[in-house]
Amino acid sequence: MNKNDILNIVDYTLLAQTATWEEIKEILDDAIKYDTASACIPASYVKQAADYVAGKLPICTVIGFPNGYSTTAVKVVETADAVVNGAEEIDMVINIGWVKDGRFDEVLAEIKAIKEACQGKLLKVIIETCLLTEEEKIKMCEVVTESGAEYIKTSTGFSTSGATFEDVALMKKYVGPDVKIKAAGGISSFDDAERFIELGADRLGTSRLIKLVKK
Repeated sequence: MNKNDILNIVDYTLLAQTATWEEIKEILDDAIKYDTASACIPASYVKQAADYVAGKLPICTVIGFPNGYSTTAVKVVETADAVVNGAEEIDMVINIGWVKDGRFDEVLAEIKAIKEACQGKLLKVIIETCLLTEEEKIKMCEVVTESGAEYIKTSTGFSTSGATFEDVALMKKYVGPDVKIKAAGGISSFDDAERFIELGADRLGTSRLIKLVKK
């Protein structure tokens, strides 16, 4: 794959707590210039960003981010608000404590509720692989498959580590055929990006690849 092909499946991401509108605008301008899949930004900037890009770029935002332990009701309101404001894609964080407690029915119900609030927009489910056992990762592949979400996503990028080749390979093995995979967190080179794609990633969440192109 050439660099442009890789950039076409990147969610160009800026989720730093200190992100300013000027920084967000730079992300949006570069995402349009390099034809990325989306720009992934904080929810508070979604409406402003959607107005700014005027349909030239899908806006993605995050729900229950980064810890995932907001109540389902709060996550649903966050999602509905983001969609009203112009978000085309939603990346939600699961309740990791529920996974540790084995409360998979509740995890599934929450994802389904958020999926309904998406009103047809893409939903990506962040399972934070670095905090899960292999058994839990496999179970979450099954839960996300059952939920109707379009994507399973490795990481927030805000925990102990990001995407690994092993986790993407595991997801590819255990998710259903209609579920796509997003690798995110720590993707810092085009070689690594290509390897993630070879292993089954359909999307990449990163801020670094465009910075490499701009050097």
